[in-house]
Amino acid sequence: MSKLTLTAVVIAGLLSGCASKIDEQQYQADLQSFVAQTQIATQLQGTDELTWWQQLESAQLNELVVKARASNHNLKTSKLQLQSALERLGAQRAAYLPQGDVSIDASRTSLGNVQSRQSQAGVNLDWQLDLFGKVTALVDGANAGAMSQAEQVRALQIEVVSSVVKGFVSYQGNLQKQQIINLQIEALTQSIDVLKARVEEGVASELDLNRTLAQLKQQQSLIPEIEYARFRDLATLALLTGELPGDLLLDDESGLFSRDFTVSLTSPSDAIALRPDISRALFEFSQANSFSVAASKALLPDISLTAFAGVISLGNNQLSNTQQQWQISPQIQWSLLSYPALLAQRDAQQYLTQAAYSQYQQVVLNAMSESELSLQLLVKQNEQSSYAKERFSYANNAFLQAQAMYQEGQIPYLELLDARQDVLIAQENAVDSTISSLLAKVDTYQVFNGRWSYALVN
Repeated sequence: MSKLTLTAVVIAGLLSGCASKIDEQQYQADLQSFVAQTQIATQLQGTDELTWWQQLESAQLNELVVKARASNHNLKTSKLQLQSALERLGAQRAAYLPQGDVSIDASRTSLGNVQSRQSQAGVNLDWQLDLFGKVTALVDGANAGAMSQAEQVRALQIEVVSSVVKGFVSYQGNLQKQQIINLQIEALTQSIDVLKARVEEGVASELDLNRTLAQLKQQQSLIPEIEYARFRDLATLALLTGELPGDLLLDDESGLFSRDFTVSLTSPSDAIALRPDISRALFEFSQANSFSVAASKALLPDISLTAFAGVISLGNNQLSNTQQQWQISPQIQWSLLSYPALLAQRDAQQYLTQAAYSQYQQVVLNAMSESELSLQLLVKQNEQSSYAKERFSYANNAFLQAQAMYQEGQIPYLELLDARQDVLIAQENAVDSTISSLLAKVDTYQVFNGRWSYALVN
C-alpha cells in the first residue's frame, strides 16, 4: 500500500470516528430527574428499605428468602446465562487483537528410488484494523447485551424475594383463618348439643336447631378450601426454594399480622428510576443502536494486515538447516457489489433501534403507572383493613350484649344466633382485610424495587 493510500485511509477513519454509543448513564440521570419532578410517593419517604421483609421479624421468613436466593432454579439459570453473555463479550473484545494459528508440518515422499524429506513451521496472523469503529460497535453491543442479562438477574431476584414473602404471608393467613373456622365449628357444635336437649325438653324449637345446623355445615364447607389454599401456598414456597412441598415444614406464626410493618423508602424517585425492567429496556436500546452502527460501518471497507513468518527445512524432518521466510500484506476489502443487501440490513437494524427506543419509553410509562396504582391499592387496603377491624369490634360488642340479653330472657335464641353469625363474618372479613393490607405493602415494595434490588445483587 502506498503512503498516499494509507494516509487517505487513516483520515477517513478519523472522520468516521469510533462507533457512536448510547450514553446509558446520561439516560439514567435524565430519567431520575424526570421521576423526581413527578414527586411520586413522597409521603413514603423515610427509613432505608434495603431489607424491608425483615420488619416482619420472622426467622422462618428470613431463612426462606436466603434459601430461595441460593436454590431457585430460575435464578440459577439466569445467572448462568449472564456468565455466558460475559464470555461472549470477552470473545467479541478479542477481535481487537490479531487472530491466527501456528502450524508445524513434516513430510516424507518416495518416488521410485528417490526419497525426499521436508519440514516446516510457521505462524499466520490476520489483524483487522478497527479504523471505522465496526469492531467497537459490536463490542458495545455485546456489552449492552451482557448488562441486559445482568438486569434480568436482578429482576428475578425481586420476583423471588417478593413471591416468597407473599407466599409466606398467605400461608400464615390461611392458617389463621382455618383456626378461626375451627373455633366457629366448635362453638356451633356446642350450641347444637344444647339446642338438641332443649328441643327434647320442648323449650326450643326445631327452627332454632335447623338454622344452627345450617351454619355449622356452612363453616365445615370452608375447611377443604382453606386446606387447599394452604397446600397451594406451601407448594409455591417449595418451588421457589427448590424443594418438594412435602419437604417444607412451616410453624404457625399468628403474631405475624400484629407486628409493625410499614412502607418506607429512602428515595422514592430512585426506587422507580433504577428498576431493572427500565434498565434492561435501556440496555436493549443501546444494544440495538450499537448493532445499527455496526451495520452502517459494514458499508465501509475492511482494512486488515495479514502476516506470515516461518521456517522451512528441505532434506530432513528435524527443522535443521532451515531457511526463514516472512510476509506482511495489507489488504482492503470493500463489498461494493453487496451494497443493496448491506443497505437493507442497515435500514432493518435502524428500525429495530427505533422499536427498542419506543419499547424503552413504554417500560418507563408502565413503571410510573404501576407505581401510582400500587400506592392507590395501598391506601385502599389500609382503609378497608381499618374499617374491617372497627366492624369486628362493633359486631363482637353486639354479640356480647345479645348473649347477656338472651340469658336474661329478653331476646329469643334466633337473635343470639344472628348476632353470632354477624361476629363470625366480621371476624373473617377482618382477617382477610389484614392479609390483603399486608400483601399490598409487599406489592408496593415489589414495585418500588430500584434500590433494594441493587443491594441483593451486590
